[in-house]
Amino acid sequence: MTATLVLIKPDGVRRSLVGEIIRRCEAKGYKVADLKLVEPNREILAKHYAEHEGKPFYEPLMEFMLSGPIVAIRLEGERVIEGFRSLAGATDPTLAAPGTIRGDLSRDWGTKVIQNLVHGSDSEESAARELAIWF
Repeated sequence: MTATLVLIKPDGVRRSLVGEIIRRCEAKGYKVADLKLVEPNREILAKHYAEHEGKPFYEPLMEFMLSGPIVAIRLEGERVIEGFRSLAGATDPTLAAPGTIRGDLSRDWGTKVIQNLVHGSDSEESAARELAIWF
């Protein structure tokens, strides 16, 4: 049994897609082990996105992630990290396959950074680090 961090980003919360995203995770057989609605601050986001500091998209990303509440989820299951990333779909929603969260529910809105509904940890190390930040 492994765990991953899933964030439903401000665009997902704003568009009332929280229930649908959680439904897809549970339908896949994963367990929501913890969940909370967070009004993120710059400090927590700076820890989460530390590896991107100084990159051109960093400030627009921070601005977007500070634009509204986020739902943080501790999702558990066998191979949940790669499973959720597959369920989420490609980072670019225009290229995300139909049937994925991003492929079905997101698109390019022409914003400074891609607003693609969800974040999922990319490795066991990232999951441990990110879960410690958010939970």
